[in-house]
Amino acid sequence: MKNAIDISGHSFDSLIRNTEVVSVSGKPAGTVTGISCDSRFVQPGELFFALPGTKENGTRFTAEAERRGALAVFSEEDVSGSGLPVVRVASARAAMADLAAAFHGNPSSSLAVAGVTGTNGKTTTAWIIRHLCDAAGRACGLVGTIEYVLPGVVEPASRTTPESIDLQRMLAVMRDGGFKAASLEVSSHALVQNRVRVVEFDAAIFTNLTQDHLDYHGTMDEYFDAKAILFSMLAAQTGKKGRAIVNSDDRYGRRLLDRIGSSVPVITYGQGSNCAFRASNIQHAATGTTFRLDAKGRSYLVRTPLIGLFNVYNTLAALAAVSSMGVELRRAIAAAATIPQVPGRLERVPGKRNFQAFVDYAHTPDALENVLRSLRQLSPARIITVFGCGGDRDHSKRPLMAAAAEQNSDKVIVTSDNPRSEDPMAILRETEKGLRGSGHEIYVDRESAIRRAVELAGPGDFILVAGKGHENYQETATGRHPFDDVKVTAREMARKDHLEIR
Repeated sequence: MKNAIDISGHSFDSLIRNTEVVSVSGKPAGTVTGISCDSRFVQPGELFFALPGTKENGTRFTAEAERRGALAVFSEEDVSGSGLPVVRVASARAAMADLAAAFHGNPSSSLAVAGVTGTNGKTTTAWIIRHLCDAAGRACGLVGTIEYVLPGVVEPASRTTPESIDLQRMLAVMRDGGFKAASLEVSSHALVQNRVRVVEFDAAIFTNLTQDHLDYHGTMDEYFDAKAILFSMLAAQTGKKGRAIVNSDDRYGRRLLDRIGSSVPVITYGQGSNCAFRASNIQHAATGTTFRLDAKGRSYLVRTPLIGLFNVYNTLAALAAVSSMGVELRRAIAAAATIPQVPGRLERVPGKRNFQAFVDYAHTPDALENVLRSLRQLSPARIITVFGCGGDRDHSKRPLMAAAAEQNSDKVIVTSDNPRSEDPMAILRETEKGLRGSGHEIYVDRESAIRRAVELAGPGDFILVAGKGHENYQETATGRHPFDDVKVTAREMARKDHLEIR
């Protein structure tokens, strides 16, 4: 997506009052027409933010921004030789978020906004929140891993949480297009990088925390601290009294509750007896799940077409969130019965065979274990799991993924996920270290691995193809190539003509 905004102009002086400025060198001539952090897309009259990066520093591109007509450059350091006015700021990303929000008139203040953070469940929970709001007549936008839903437009997502200038633009489009609510996935990267700074939340949801992204955060404590930023933001809000929706069955959720204290109103959810939104009497079936909900002094029967205990938690979180966003709880519960399939989240592969196949995005040890346990509750004859681990990401979770697959499956096939710049076989060998037995199989080619799983499947078996979910590509050292787990699995199932058709 183009990292630029292009709407009506603003006064430079009025905009910079909204952020902390260290110094200003020079006086911009003209009004501000937009904000950009990508020099390739700068338009005349825009402010250019030279962001610090791990590989490149944005100050290297100020000359290009100047040639394209930038009005001024914002930077954390001196920009020598620039013909543009230079605004020094303590944090370029924080300043960019501040000005982007001001540029669009702080759109989140006009929307009921839910922000979902955590390792697993963000996408599904945000998806459910949008559905429940829409069903209650409160048109809701969505910003998340799969897609961005705006008035009259659905865009494929480029990242889970966009840069602040894109996010504020989207929120403004939602507001101006008549939407009343917005459901946002909030990644740990986004929190550390100030992408959701100045967004005012009505509900901030914490799903859980398990090992992931340690290549970026370093340790689980730092990963937790990144997630906790959302709740510090919630406490610092001045325009809204937002609520923290926290999974108190999760050990990091309980740690978060201790950190939050009384700084914001809290709604807990889970199966514990003290949860404000509590699930019990859970009944699992291949067609969906039912459970009793105790909330707000009453008991309700909740029906959802989603499968698995983890989706009970996702539904609980969404129900608690929308009730904090102004949706009547009974109406939300009725809408839970029609939650649409979330692409790549325990998605059933179409095909009339005497076995079933599912595709899921599970790419952490905990997520894979949860999905496999949910499938086991449906009493399959066997579970055949196809999975891999992404390249250029946390190496330490690779053997843990293998152990989770082996412990909860009857047959394991290890294959490539998105190897990116790494040698695919090296990834597989590193993953294989977590396997104790010798009955697993290894295929570098993901399509061959899926074909093998289908060949092995017999009556009553379940196949799980895990790791990529909704993705329609595979990323290798040579770039992105078309690859869709659902389509590939469906094609292989259709080719298997020696099994009895149901």
